Amino acid sequence: QVLLVESGGGLVQAGGSLRLSCVASGNSFAILAMAWYRQAPKKQRDLVAGITPGGSTNYADSVKGRFTIARDNAKNTVYLQMNNLELDDTAVYYCAAHLGTWRPSSSDSPLYWGQGTQVTVSS
Repeated sequence: QVLLVESGGGLVQAGGSLRLSCVASGNSFAILAMAWYRQAPKKQRDLVAGITPGGSTNYADSVKGRFTIARDNAKNTVYLQMNNLELDDTAVYYCAAHLGTWRPSSSDSPLYWGQGTQVTVSS
């Protein structure tokens, strides 16, 4: 069992920045692929960014060039740096852990989910 705890959400004006963090419990973090998803009201939960155990990254087209996912295996932490935030980025952001062989094109569901953190972008 891996517990994921997100932090860093909040209210920010359009054009601003936030950094989300997700700390994982246990000692298997380094072999897990990690990802950030988001869910806006009345919409499905969508993949925002993913990072493999080896550090390869992938992004949704809507956030490319604005968001950066990174991991620090020594701290069991995955980050999502969000710059130039837009109104459409408003959502609950969820950290997720996948099998290490996961790739964004896979339909496999995460093994574990965090509780979510709210990001609200205002005009």
